[in-house]
Order: sequence, then C-alpha cells, then structure tokens
Amino acid sequence: MIVSSTEVQNNFGKYLMLAAEEDVIVTRNGVPVAKLLGLDSAPHPWGSISSIVRERAHQMAYGPTKATYQEFLELTRDSEERYEYIDGEIYLLASPKTPHQAALTELFGQFYNWFQGKECRPFVAPYYITLRRSPEQISVVQPDIMIICDLDEQLGEDGYYKGVPNLLVEILSDSTARKDLLKKLDLYMSCGVDEYWIVDPEDRLVLVYGFQDKKLSRQALYKPPEKAQSQRFPGLEADLIQIFR
Repeated sequence: MIVSSTEVQNNFGKYLMLAAEEDVIVTRNGVPVAKLLGLDSAPHPWGSISSIVRERAHQMAYGPTKATYQEFLELTRDSEERYEYIDGEIYLLASPKTPHQAALTELFGQFYNWFQGKECRPFVAPYYITLRRSPEQISVVQPDIMIICDLDEQLGEDGYYKGVPNLLVEILSDSTARKDLLKKLDLYMSCGVDEYWIVDPEDRLVLVYGFQDKKLSRQALYKPPEKAQSQRFPGLEADLIQIFR
C-alpha cells in the first residue's frame, strides 16, 4: 500500500492497524520516504482490540481477482453468485455456515425490533451497496446488516439504494475475516459510514467502530454477558448472550 505523508499524518491510527497486514509505503511529493512495518511481537497502542484484528485478519480470503468496475458489472449482471468489488478486486462470497447465520438472524431481529416506528430502517443481505472513495474509485459490497436513514431520498429508479448507510454490520467467517477486518474497515470509514460493527461468532465478541469526518473516533470491544452499544443510535444495544447462544 502506498500513501502520502499527509494522509498518514491525518489518519495515523488507521495506518498503524493496516501495517499489521501489509507494508505501508509513505511518500512525500510522490517520492517514497518511509515504510510502516507490522511486528507481531510489538505492543500496539490499540491494545487487545488490535491483537484480535491482526490475528483474525490472517484467515484465508475468498479471492480476490483484479478487474475494472465495468468488468465487475458484466460479471454480475446475469450471475446468481454473490460477489463484492473492493478497490479494484472481485471477491466471490462463499455460502455462510450455521454460526454466521445464527448470529445474523438474532442480531437482525434485535435491530428490527428496536427500529420499529423510527425513521431509519434495517436491511439484511443480500443487498448491494455502492460506495465511492472518489468518482473514479467505486466499490460494491454486500454487508450482512445495514441501517439506512435516507432511503426515500436515495432510492434510484432501478430500485437500488444510492446513498451511504449510517451503520453497517459484518459477521466474520473464515473466508471473509481478512476482508471484513481490514479492507472493509478502511472502505467504510473512508466513504462516510458513521458506525461499523464486526461480529465474531468464533471468539464470541463484537467490535464497534465509530467514525467522524471519515476518521476513527471511537472503538469498543464487547463480550458476553455484555450488551454491545451503538453511539450513532443512543439506546440501541445488542444482547450478546442471545446472539452467541
């Protein structure tokens, strides 16, 4: 990964975490001047949360394959397979296993009940969300759960949502852990998502990241018997005993 020194200065915490997975080359005026390296044995300023992220992110990713955005559209137009397109790479989504689906069903049920009668609405995969780092940098994802507050304003004539969800949830599996913990964390933060929940059925924990002005503003780790809590939606919480039963 190659980034400018200005970008690193403005988002140093983010690139420290990304350096745990791949080298980060820092440039000044287009010239490489430094490199951030991940050290498994080194203490990390984010403590136990970073350790969990680094450990789980080394799971196998399903894919990816390099492609243009137009090639992705051609591939998926008539396909019944589920794909995601992130930063120029196509990922084929494997069929989720029972722990993933059990956690998804329970968490969506809790969200659905909480948002009844409120302006925002929860949606569940499969449902394409198109995100843009810039007009040229387009990614297409299928989060497990989405909380959308501007559906009426951002619903396109083709029936697809065109905006940025306020809260996204990904439930980890062996085939998605690396992508969910690193690539999607960076993508969602960079594209204006307010809050990102990562649910880990294997380790029975939930990571909650809050973003403000496209920067990390909050992080929290929850384990049973705790209840995971949202900062974006005060009062919204998830009973982890029920999710991981």
